[in-house]
Amino acid sequence: MRQGPLSGLKIVEFAGIGPGPFCGMLLSDLGADVVRIDRKGPGRASPANVTARGRRSVALDLKSPAAIETCLKLMERADAAFEGFRPGVMERLGLGPDVALKRNPRLVYGRMTGWGQFGPLAPAAGHDMNYIALTGALHAIGTEDKPVPPLNLVGDFGGGALYLAFGLLAGVIHARETGQGQVVDCAMTDGAASLMAMFYGFKAQGIWSGERRANMLDGGAHYYDTYRCRDGKWVSIGSIEPQFYALLLEKTGVNDPEFSKQMDRSAWPSLREKLAHVIAQKTRDEWCELMEGTDVCFAPVLDLDEAPKHPHNVARQTFVEVEGVVQPAPAPRFSATPGAIQGPPPANGAHDREALTDWGFSESELDELKGAGALA
Repeated sequence: MRQGPLSGLKIVEFAGIGPGPFCGMLLSDLGADVVRIDRKGPGRASPANVTARGRRSVALDLKSPAAIETCLKLMERADAAFEGFRPGVMERLGLGPDVALKRNPRLVYGRMTGWGQFGPLAPAAGHDMNYIALTGALHAIGTEDKPVPPLNLVGDFGGGALYLAFGLLAGVIHARETGQGQVVDCAMTDGAASLMAMFYGFKAQGIWSGERRANMLDGGAHYYDTYRCRDGKWVSIGSIEPQFYALLLEKTGVNDPEFSKQMDRSAWPSLREKLAHVIAQKTRDEWCELMEGTDVCFAPVLDLDEAPKHPHNVARQTFVEVEGVVQPAPAPRFSATPGAIQGPPPANGAHDREALTDWGFSESELDELKGAGALA
């Protein structure tokens, strides 16, 4: 029995890479019954394939008309479906939204790509860094010398998977009220641009420079930056508000009158250098002892081994261990209908008969599919 606020929601996921699986994980973690359509062929399960967790896999030969019909039947019975192929791929397979919506007018059909379903770049290949480069986000992140890609958090996962999940659920709410399904065109360029809304607002107000590390939130301000400690480890300081900044000066023992120029941008480089010298006098643990849990707005910069062991994360069970793999727990949290990891990452086709039976296929239909070579 699946648990979470999306329990009862039925979703078809056409297997892909990166943001697609992450979207499926988010929906599954909150209780949706997500059936992943994998290509027929070898594909072993690995507990380390974290973003594949919680779904059931049906492996189909999508070159087979019988397999295409099976996908359409699944979409007939689904609340939503999503895919992450280049524009036109699903249409060539006979699984495009026009066909699917004729079979199920209430279906919400999610399409996630980097550039979107239309526009001059729509047919081109790309990756997260390319998509966020087009939105102004990548230009704003990095050192004075060069832009630095922030992993693939901003395009793939933030601008892509999260917006797709948001769009699918919004579409399902609309479909349940009106009976009308629709297509959700989720472009990572659109999502990443949306994430930049506040910064475009800052630019319009004249308080955001086009230079990197020259602004309050990009490491330009001495009171909002990371600093190396005596032991080579790092801390983060975000003392923006005056009362928090005053506490920072108190905790660090800084009494230099120059630090009264908190909002004087021309003073930031020298103040950052001075504060760096102060922070370098103690180890990270010593600064944690002085400032962690205070209103300085402070936290140690933890690596992937350290983060799951931090007392705050341990208390909130932010990370869990499943089959020896440490991984983030489902988020966000719900008081009445908590989500859960619904199962391990599946091997391709691990649930062929189980999932299709649960979704209303008869034993004779499954035998026909297997006999036709459409089903693993």
